[in-house]
Amino acid sequence: MTDCLPCRRAAAAAAAPLLAALLALTAPAQALAQAQTAAPGRTAAAAVAPQRQPAPLNGDYIVAVVNQELVTAGEVERRIERAQQEAAQRTGVRLPPESELRQQAMDSLIDERVLVTYARDSGARVEEPDLDRAVLSIAQQNQLTLEQMRDRMRADGIDYARFRANLRDQMLVERVREREVYQRIRISDLEIDRLVDQQRAAAQADAELNIAQILVTVPENASAAEREARKARAEAALARVRAGEDFAKVAAELSEDGNRAKGGEIGLRPASRLPDLFVDAVRPLAPGEITPTLVTSGAGYHVLKLLDRRDGGALRVAQTHARHILLRTSQQLTAEAASRRLDELRRQIESGARSFDEAARQVSDDGSAANGGDLGWAGPGQFVPEFEDAMNKLPLGGISAPVVSRFGVHLIQVLERREVALETKQLREQARNLLREQKFDEAYGEWARELRARAYVEMREPPL
Repeated sequence: MTDCLPCRRAAAAAAAPLLAALLALTAPAQALAQAQTAAPGRTAAAAVAPQRQPAPLNGDYIVAVVNQELVTAGEVERRIERAQQEAAQRTGVRLPPESELRQQAMDSLIDERVLVTYARDSGARVEEPDLDRAVLSIAQQNQLTLEQMRDRMRADGIDYARFRANLRDQMLVERVREREVYQRIRISDLEIDRLVDQQRAAAQADAELNIAQILVTVPENASAAEREARKARAEAALARVRAGEDFAKVAAELSEDGNRAKGGEIGLRPASRLPDLFVDAVRPLAPGEITPTLVTSGAGYHVLKLLDRRDGGALRVAQTHARHILLRTSQQLTAEAASRRLDELRRQIESGARSFDEAARQVSDDGSAANGGDLGWAGPGQFVPEFEDAMNKLPLGGISAPVVSRFGVHLIQVLERREVALETKQLREQARNLLREQKFDEAYGEWARELRARAYVEMREPPL
């Protein structure tokens, strides 16, 4: 699915409570430098000085220059305040000491500026129609028309052009991040083979086996001579059945277990409920075949025949048909604010006041919004882990609590489930998806660190 955000990239636009969103983008507008787009062909590392920008006013001042962008003391303070507010709303969350929190706020703002300047210089583009849809989405999620939102911004002294510019930057960063991080991830055929083998082994453990046995017991304190005699009896039974004699007849005659009257048949059982040595012994056998040698256990000597195996000969996986509503988080929309908005939507949907399909079309920031949030059928590894874990715990028709992922906050509903047998090609592609998601965070961290190391960062002392 090329437009599914949980498994691919973010679509446009975050929603937010309007005043908080717009103030976070612009306040104070006079104190922040206007963003300047680097000339074509310049890299982030080459931008060694900011473009001409107005100086901060009203007591604010520059604390860092990052490529052609500024970080101001006011932004650092607002970032700290937001962290404190979020911590106060969460039970058991403790913030680090103020000096450490201040450094974390500074580092996060510098990292954001590094990503923004790199995204601009990378050649990525956000077309005007995409940006228009993102702005309209924010207005709709705040239950305003576009004109009403612009009027509110004008009344609050917020610059609409700067609002759009910040939103464009966020969209650029998201697109560049997904493109470049996935390009860095390398997955070898050996890794895929290893994961496929593990999945097949797990499927074998879940297979149902029907085994028949001929058991010749050995007393716990048997002498060596008695043990040899018992082994000879079992070997004779093995020779008879491998020569073509009816297994059930020989079992009824010689076996010393409780199933001898049924020809030694144990019955169809999950492999996980059978002794490991039985499962290992019959694994290479086709139904109807007999083990080539005796199987020895603490009970004695066994001759085993595989009567039936119920695993379909292929790995079967559970697939889920789900839909979702996404609110993409950003500086303007915290995960808490998005979660509150989605909690309200969930109550409306469960009460029947609103349909999931309608809410997704009107609110969701994912490319699936036009289809009512429908994500189609998906197997393991197709979605990011936090999304998939929450989805797998839902009953049919169930709607999740807000789920936070690296793309934003989701509301998920499960429509259908099924099991399908995967062909080898599908199995390998699923394994590749799982490995890619496992490696994403590490690759993203490495990419972000490299960009930071190449960037021009100048720290400024506060004015006297």
